[in-house]
Amino acid sequence: MPHILSVNVGRPRPNPWKRVSTTGIDKRPVAGPVAVTVPGPKGDGSVGLAGDHAYDIGHHGGADQAVYAYAREDLDHWERELGRELAGGCFGENLTTSGIDVNSALIGERWRVGGVLLEVSCPRIPCSTFAGWLGESGWLPRFTRAALPGPYFRVIEPGQITAGDPITVVSRPRTHAVTVAVSFRALTTAPDLLPLLLDVPAFPADEREAIRRRLAR
Repeated sequence: MPHILSVNVGRPRPNPWKRVSTTGIDKRPVAGPVAVTVPGPKGDGSVGLAGDHAYDIGHHGGADQAVYAYAREDLDHWERELGRELAGGCFGENLTTSGIDVNSALIGERWRVGGVLLEVSCPRIPCSTFAGWLGESGWLPRFTRAALPGPYFRVIEPGQITAGDPITVVSRPRTHAVTVAVSFRALTTAPDLLPLLLDVPAFPADEREAIRRRLAR
């Protein structure tokens, strides 16, 4: 059964890889239930999990990036590729999952996880902080080519999440077939796919507006 292997919360640490002095990418598993709430707007650093925080507030945090998940199966893929151990949380994910293909999730798909209802909103786009944190040469293009970004979620119903909680997909959109992986490719390597995102209401409104401006140029 699909379930949560670990719930991970960030520890603030210096960020030498970007013009932001602090980063919360160093996420570690925590014991016991973690409260999940609807964060404030993007720009104030708030995120969904209690005890966590976004510091690069221009690119992270807010309601559309409240919770980030990455699959243990994809971490295992990277362990084989990189020849090193990758613990849950090391990609900066809040939820390390097992038994579900997170990149095949549709934008707008809803998951019941413990006492929380989450909605898939957009893919993670890698940045220089992620590259510096991993310390792998050529990491950003390598990660981008693999198209295994993991999804961000918005919080529809607050509650608590605990390691071991089952994941139940409670609904999937019927009006489109845009997955996390497809939206990631559209935003990175396949701009011809960008028009698809304009017809996905659950894709973040500010991102859709940016795409409209880009396509109009």
